[in-house]
Amino acid sequence: MSSHEMKRQSVIQGECYVTNDPFVQYATVLGSCIAVCLYEPDAMVGGMNHFLLPGSLEDATGDMKYGVYSMELLINGLLKLGADRFKLEAKIFGGSHISASSHQIGLKNQIFTKEFLCREGIPCIAENLGGPYARKLQFIPTTGKVRHLLIPANESPKDEAVKPITQGGISSVELF
Repeated sequence: MSSHEMKRQSVIQGECYVTNDPFVQYATVLGSCIAVCLYEPDAMVGGMNHFLLPGSLEDATGDMKYGVYSMELLINGLLKLGADRFKLEAKIFGGSHISASSHQIGLKNQIFTKEFLCREGIPCIAENLGGPYARKLQFIPTTGKVRHLLIPANESPKDEAVKPITQGGISSVELF
């Protein structure tokens, strides 16, 4: 691999990564989970987390599956790379209602994420949440560019040949 090829890092449930490397791209697949893409444009640093449950302060004891802990790690990681807390911007994805037995986890994750960002004073400049769709997500942390693809519930998220949904105007979307 040449030094200028993008390095793809998968972000699975319970993980969080930050970087200032312009050749890193983060990727994940979401259902009811949430991925928060945080970016600081002046410092050109960014990161992504992928959490399963909202969590409470009691859950902030080191378990990355909880949003409350994952968000703190994401923000602190960016600050360590030189981000200005007051210039952070968020793009949020996921929170789907894919399974009838999910106990509205997707909706709870959406509410938690929006409330957390509001409480921390971090603007959410783009979002794609809810619905019956899984999502494939790619994020370039140093530019803030996100690309995502909605996946119909009856298709496997691991299928690399999956086509965008075109009914009702829903399709692959790039957010800049």
